[in-house]
Amino acid sequence: ASDGKVEEGAGEVTMTSAFWFSEDVTAELVMKSQLTSIDFNSKSKFQKVQIIKTIPFGTTLVLDGKTQSAQFDEAVYHEHLVHPAMLMHGNPKSVYIGGGGEYATARDVLKHTSVEKCVMVDIDEVVCNVCAEHLPQWHGGCLDDPRLEVHFDDAKAFLERTEQKFDVIIMDIADPIEAGPGIVLYTKEFYDFAVTKLNPGGVLVTQSGPGSIFNITECNSVIYKTLKSVFTNVLNYACDIPSFGCNWGFNVAFNDDCAFAKRAAEAGEEPVEYLEGLKVKALDAEMSAKVSKPYTILDGRALKGAFGTPKGL
Repeated sequence: ASDGKVEEGAGEVTMTSAFWFSEDVTAELVMKSQLTSIDFNSKSKFQKVQIIKTIPFGTTLVLDGKTQSAQFDEAVYHEHLVHPAMLMHGNPKSVYIGGGGEYATARDVLKHTSVEKCVMVDIDEVVCNVCAEHLPQWHGGCLDDPRLEVHFDDAKAFLERTEQKFDVIIMDIADPIEAGPGIVLYTKEFYDFAVTKLNPGGVLVTQSGPGSIFNITECNSVIYKTLKSVFTNVLNYACDIPSFGCNWGFNVAFNDDCAFAKRAAEAGEEPVEYLEGLKVKALDAEMSAKVSKPYTILDGRALKGAFGTPKGL
């Protein structure tokens, strides 16, 4: 087009002296990165699907104009989403993933040698197939792991139909402000139901949207409070995801029968206080003993730091 605009939507490509991908971080803040190529550009039944490359972040999955996962920092997001919950459980054998279309969440779950079965349910088969083809770093070969079971279905409906229960439930879905019908996966009613799908000692973790000091109230704090109305223990944590334009938040929830809660109780401490008191070297050793492949970014110090959110968050 004469104005240089190539794509419409929340994320757009504009041309000045180069092509730029721009995306809203908030209504008042925009992030731009220099674009080198658009490798896939189509629509599924549910959303617009693009694979782009930018100079700062490399290959990037973009859905409806919003960055979902970038080569530069996808391991930061996925390791923080998966491993704290898995470690707090202590010995997870069965794991449910709601969403997770890039397969990177499954990749990190399956690093844990205790896991016997990982069930991933994502509604958009087109996104999953595109990611399997274009994002090999993300799946890391886990598609060939016989422990992985994939269903292209509604995550909530599948949980309602299945008789299976799980040690860990991981919700890797769009933010409630973006999700449309998916907002039901962030409600008290869903979390009340999710408890019934957890085995004793089970843990639930959900990505929770922006976790920065200037936009945590967008949805993260509401998710925390909603989980807190259902679970005895809810720990909020965050990490730096540059491709998202800000720190990103997560909430992990469990009741007092969780192994980590029991360890904290035996020490006479709340779970987050107990975590803060763990020695880094001991935590490194515990983390390494749980997995068959090394962590890319996470170690004991980073794990402890993620839960050290500033006052007010």
